[in-house]
Amino acid sequence: MNNIPVLFRSLIVFAVCVTLAVWLGYLLATPLTYSQLAIYGVLGFILIFPLLLRWHYPLMLLCWNLAAVAFFLPGRPSMALVMISVSLGISILQRTISRDSHFIGVPQITFPMFFMLAVIAVTAKMTGLGLRVFGGDVYGGQKYFYLVGGILGYFALSAYRIPPNRRNLYLGLYFLGGMTGFIGDIFPLLPHWTYFIYDFFNFNQYYFGTNEIVGQSVRLSGAVPTALAVIFFMLARYGLRGIFLEGKIWRPIIFLLFPIYGLLGGFRSFVALMGLTLVLLFFLERLHRTRFMTVVVLATVLGGAAMIPLAPHLPYTFQRALAFLPLNIAPEARLDAQDSADWRLKMWQGLLPQIPQYLLLGKGYVISPLDYDFVMGPDASVHNTFAESQGLALSEDFHSGPISVIIPFGIWGALAFLWFIIAAIRVLYANYRYGDPDLQTVNSFLLAAFVAQTLYFLFVVGSLNSDMLKFCGLLGLSVSLNGGMRQPAPATRPEPEPQPTGNFARLPRTPVPAYQRRG
Repeated sequence: MNNIPVLFRSLIVFAVCVTLAVWLGYLLATPLTYSQLAIYGVLGFILIFPLLLRWHYPLMLLCWNLAAVAFFLPGRPSMALVMISVSLGISILQRTISRDSHFIGVPQITFPMFFMLAVIAVTAKMTGLGLRVFGGDVYGGQKYFYLVGGILGYFALSAYRIPPNRRNLYLGLYFLGGMTGFIGDIFPLLPHWTYFIYDFFNFNQYYFGTNEIVGQSVRLSGAVPTALAVIFFMLARYGLRGIFLEGKIWRPIIFLLFPIYGLLGGFRSFVALMGLTLVLLFFLERLHRTRFMTVVVLATVLGGAAMIPLAPHLPYTFQRALAFLPLNIAPEARLDAQDSADWRLKMWQGLLPQIPQYLLLGKGYVISPLDYDFVMGPDASVHNTFAESQGLALSEDFHSGPISVIIPFGIWGALAFLWFIIAAIRVLYANYRYGDPDLQTVNSFLLAAFVAQTLYFLFVVGSLNSDMLKFCGLLGLSVSLNGGMRQPAPATRPEPEPQPTGNFARLPRTPVPAYQRRG
């Protein structure tokens, strides 16, 4: 006997699928527009939503440092920003329908986060918020989304506690996603039919239209995130002790090869960030109290002595990255590095007098059409004589962490950021000091990496809207691995010793030996 209701539902599903297929076929036969692309995106999201419900958290970790962008969305946001939004939304949905699902609460971090969000909201309200990609007449509003997205990323990470049996997997997803940075460097080596992959990835802008990896001016910018991805993963997974002191010969070989690869980018900041992280981790692992300290000192002295005659013969990018050291390098590399440093100093000197007018109310990120035409218009070559009036300064790409905080958000933004940094270091230190012994290696690295990133942001180079994702990623990973902020174990009172009774008369007498007894 046929089941009429089931057959009727099957016919309805079949009719809907046929209608949808015909409609999509018609859309594919017509020229592609943004509205059609949005329809495809919604349908694709519906189809993969069951997978996102199950795997949204590891997918977010994979996309955190991924070099891919969501080309199908206006403004081409990074995949990290997209997956943070999706994962946080699913986590909130699960929390509303299940009492067993809850976020890891760390009030020491939550309060400065909310204060920073309030400062951002007030500044955007007072100075304006607009997006050119949505038809607005102002520029720069996209930076608000990256800044807020980085803050929300902490809450997305702290939505779950990473189980012990998946720690290494999740660490690999988080850090090794950055290895995709090299894809932008191999653009000239690929055949033309593969160029569609650069809809998902940005290519290296240092080629300057040469379309070939030759010449001393070419810098492989993707080498830096690729090298840092492998270096940081190995430090988080094994630590310096596990890399150099456990007898695994392949670990130090790989660990030493990737810094060499990273120098192909020609960035002095790469050397600074890696050096700060290694020095801090060296002391946090207490290796300075071991004989390994002598090996490191001797290797440093011998390496520095060998670098003196070898420096002029190194590749151009290597020499540029090491230009801050007193070495005999090529004049072109020295001049290139010095010009970059001089340009930054001139821009900062021109911006410092502007800080007082933005103390109470920050400038925000919005760029008016008048300012844009002034800097990027036909007379840009005349207006851009001063560094503080150039395009990067207008877009608030100051190459200075403190200036990127105080000019857009004033003194309130600076207070919020300092509160966040101090609270974050306190949480990371507590997890390093009182955390599970099985997490000692990764907790040491996360503390060292966060402190190094903070010093790098304050004294080397930084940008609040992009670096907030890095800060919140390291902090959120620590909270998720440790289940919050660890506290010292409560001291246990020793059990009281039994006290002798006060009435000695009631104690039994010691028996007299037999040879002393009288008959």
